[in-house]
Amino acid sequence: MTRSLTILGATGSIGSSTLDLIRGERDKWRVKALTANCSARELAALAIEFGADMAVVGDETCLADLRDALSGTSIKAMGGPQALCEAAAAGADVTVAAIVGCAGLAPVMAAVEQGSTIALANKETLVSAGDILMQAVERHGATLLPTDSEHNAIFQCLHGQNMADVRWITLTASGGPFREWSAEQLAKATREQALKHPNWDMGAKITIDSATMFNKGLELIEAWHLFPVGLDRLRIVVHPQSVIHSMVEYRDGSTLAQLGPSDMRVPIASCLAWPSRMDTACKPLDLPAIGHLNFFHPDEERFPATKLAREAAEAGGAAPAVLNAANEVAVAAFLAGQIAFTQISALVADTLAKPLPPAPTSLAEVLAVDAEARQLALRILEPA
Repeated sequence: MTRSLTILGATGSIGSSTLDLIRGERDKWRVKALTANCSARELAALAIEFGADMAVVGDETCLADLRDALSGTSIKAMGGPQALCEAAAAGADVTVAAIVGCAGLAPVMAAVEQGSTIALANKETLVSAGDILMQAVERHGATLLPTDSEHNAIFQCLHGQNMADVRWITLTASGGPFREWSAEQLAKATREQALKHPNWDMGAKITIDSATMFNKGLELIEAWHLFPVGLDRLRIVVHPQSVIHSMVEYRDGSTLAQLGPSDMRVPIASCLAWPSRMDTACKPLDLPAIGHLNFFHPDEERFPATKLAREAAEAGGAAPAVLNAANEVAVAAFLAGQIAFTQISALVADTLAKPLPPAPTSLAEVLAVDAEARQLALRILEPA
């Protein structure tokens, strides 16, 4: 049976891994839409290779290049934020949502409203609009499959189990490239050093988030929405080898863990084939070669991001959206050389310390909170 597929963020790491998987199963997939922020030539080449119905750039200034690259084909070229939503609403059987940042909020909601299956790799959607999104999923009968390696691991460990029997859900964290660095060393960390993740090949934003541990803080909030056991039953453990991607402990003392290589094709394949399985080209685990697995408590003095995220979740309302927006501003400032590595968490904390706007009750209000928080973070950033 052939299924239709849309990939929101086709030229990023998640999108590229998804396309790599379906290259081996071309007879099972029909690509409806591929999107990118710009990367018009790359997007056009992928759209032609996979015979997509449409290709969409979020940045409308790139549309002319996209149309030129698709000239002579029947592939529809579109551009702009509304076009991203049209692509998401194209009615694909499976939509892989991998747009980084709050730019992915509206397209994800458009996909949910179709009532189909969404493989969610956009952290910010659940962090900033978790309540609104989960209500929409239930209202429209959509199926939400977590694609982050940690949440996908939890999803697999919970399969067929009763949520009331869960004692703990444990998110594992690699600790990033600076796990053993002192506070003094962290203050001098460079952009190049922060972008060298020891285990995973990811985009710049996510890689920096891993280095600060904000990635794990955002994932904590995601897990809170996806797996409603309560914040007090969610914990984080640093696991440098990134072999165990997460664990679920049950009230009888049993702990189920999902293990796999540090390759995003594994959780993506889990979502694409769900509730079945599919072949991948991922190298199998060689446990004797790995030899040992280590676990540590997170250090929230050197890496306060997880503490800030938990506090934002506890505060509720607009706090998670403000946390996310401020972090995006801070990461961009660090990548641009405007602030030091340790100032990322400080800027987020300073933004959260200001009076918060009212709790958003719609996607439009979430986007308004996001915009307001970004402006506030930028104003705080100005003297830095």
